[in-house]
Amino acid sequence: MKIIVTSFLLIFATYLSQSQNKWTIQQAKEWQAKYGWMTGCNYINASSINQIEMWQADTFNPQEIDKELGWAKDIGFTFMRVFLHNVVWQNDPTGFKVRIKKFLDICEKHNIKVMFVFFDDCWYGNPRMGKQNDPVPGLHNSYWLQSPSFASKKNPASWGSLENYVKDILTTFGTDKRVIIWDLYNEPGNNDFYAETLPLLKNTVTWFRQVNPSQPMTIGVWQLGNIQFREVTNYSLEVSDIVSFHCYGGYENMRKDIDNFKSFGLPVICTEYLARGYNNTFEEMLPLMKTEGVIAINWGFVDGKTQTKYPWGSKPNAPEPEIWHHDVLRKDGKPYDEKEVKLIMQLTGK
Repeated sequence: MKIIVTSFLLIFATYLSQSQNKWTIQQAKEWQAKYGWMTGCNYINASSINQIEMWQADTFNPQEIDKELGWAKDIGFTFMRVFLHNVVWQNDPTGFKVRIKKFLDICEKHNIKVMFVFFDDCWYGNPRMGKQNDPVPGLHNSYWLQSPSFASKKNPASWGSLENYVKDILTTFGTDKRVIIWDLYNEPGNNDFYAETLPLLKNTVTWFRQVNPSQPMTIGVWQLGNIQFREVTNYSLEVSDIVSFHCYGGYENMRKDIDNFKSFGLPVICTEYLARGYNNTFEEMLPLMKTEGVIAINWGFVDGKTQTKYPWGSKPNAPEPEIWHHDVLRKDGKPYDEKEVKLIMQLTGK
């Protein structure tokens, strides 16, 4: 009996730590009223193949970031979703935070707000500091990195370092007005991490609530209707202050997703869209999201080392596709498609 009671108390304590400080619907609506409708992109500078190359000291490139965010401002983008990486923090926590502050200073210069992402289940599972792999020509996202590593994800004994990472970043930037929301985990459960991800996700929510920053948090829903992700999806929707989701389907898919997620009565952000070859385009999606008040963040900005102009599943040495998958601007800042940029500028009042 004592064992049963103790177990119940532990479960109840975990529930309280995850639900305490959760924003009310009124708080979320006030947040939405403050910032209004925004559009922007998932941002990584062109000379970085992954999150580590963007953030480590030897390859951090504030001059390039300043140039590219200036282009973003020029077309009307005001919101960037940006991935961090725990390995950079573990190697150099003080320097990492200095570089994050420098990045935020550049964003402020260009009137851009930021959503930072802590963890990610996508792509390659063995991140390391130092010289990163060169891009494989023609291959979509040939060296994007999971965070944390595959090995760490499967080893809860190593999560103390992850807790320190999350809490240190939140404590340092938890009142910074340039950061207006936190995304705790990108596509939780991707790469078949169903069993490993949910416990880490729940712990991350607990760490977030314990710090209680001034900004809200979200966990993006990305496999709505997939029974394998039901538990992760339900949990993400239950604990998020602001609802966010990914949609790479056509117009009707986006329409249905928006209707579903708006039914929660919270502000809604589409944190990933734009797959031109799948009929997911600026022309179809952006006017709809503005009409519905859904903040719109497409994947990709400047053609660079991530090579996301190539579609998912592209083969090495593939020729440049006639229709780009993601990305908005060429390396020199000129639009891939002038009509798209004119539409963005029209909708953002530029």
